[in-house]
Amino acid sequence: MNRREATVVLVTLGALPLASDAQQATKVPRIGYLALDLGSFLHVREAFLQGLRDLGYVEGRNIVIEYRSADGKPERLPALAAELVALKVDVLFAGGGTLPALAAKQATSTLPIVFADAADPVTSDLVTNLARPGANVTGLFALAAELVGKRLELLKQAVPGSSRVGVLWQPGGLGERTERDMLNAAEVAARALGVRLQFVAARGPADIDRAFAEMTREHVEALAVFPSSMLFADRRHVIDLAAKNRLPAMYLTRQYVEAGGLMSYAPNVPDLFRRAATYVDKILKGANPGDLPVEQATKFELVINLKTAKALGLTIPPSVLARADEVIQ
Repeated sequence: MNRREATVVLVTLGALPLASDAQQATKVPRIGYLALDLGSFLHVREAFLQGLRDLGYVEGRNIVIEYRSADGKPERLPALAAELVALKVDVLFAGGGTLPALAAKQATSTLPIVFADAADPVTSDLVTNLARPGANVTGLFALAAELVGKRLELLKQAVPGSSRVGVLWQPGGLGERTERDMLNAAEVAARALGVRLQFVAARGPADIDRAFAEMTREHVEALAVFPSSMLFADRRHVIDLAAKNRLPAMYLTRQYVEAGGLMSYAPNVPDLFRRAATYVDKILKGANPGDLPVEQATKFELVINLKTAKALGLTIPPSVLARADEVIQ
């Protein structure tokens, strides 16, 4: 080998690590996006994407997102989570409540998982500790039990004459500990507000009509709807029955109010999804999800539908309207 040939070989060999580094540098991260009902929450997906864009990630350019939606059918979530795990995504993002997060956790103990709007993650068994969640799961949560009292308080203020309030809930919809905490919180708030509660369970869609018939027999004067993927999926039926039975109702998310429900009080979910993007960014840069503290919601919104109030013959007090973040005319 002459001197010139030797120089070429050395230069080529020296360039190999650089070529390898360049190949690694151009590797595009992949996010698995698991949703209970993506079509009903396109605005929160956009908030998540905006959060990523703010951090320099543009879908289709320097990041790939694999979407899987259960279309409102919780029983589909485990299989969809397994699909995303099989794709070996870099981060598994669970949006749309507690159930997608639990399905993701059951599907993998190694891939990083970020949830955006779960109920209390400790009582839901997503993490063991908020400050140091450990394992492979972290994210943001929506203060499920803590908001029960506030919702009842606002409902009582909107319907000051009500003394008997129905509580529509789905047993098994959130996990035993979370449900117990919410039911206890409702009872504590009811005593403070001087109202009696009528708890009415609906285990499936077929029970919803029966639940409203029971509330009618018990002369319920207002209604509070607890978190439930089943009730959300059937929300138009719930709203129609509330209107038919002339029940002023407090719901969990603005989607109920936009569909004709009276009012909702909830965390600002787009804000949670925007903030979730920062978790994804940190994990892609090497952070361990178990070391990232779980954060709670900090922004909340009260939405009122005045058209529905008028149809119910209800005048919302000015003090309540003044607190609303949005009033639908």
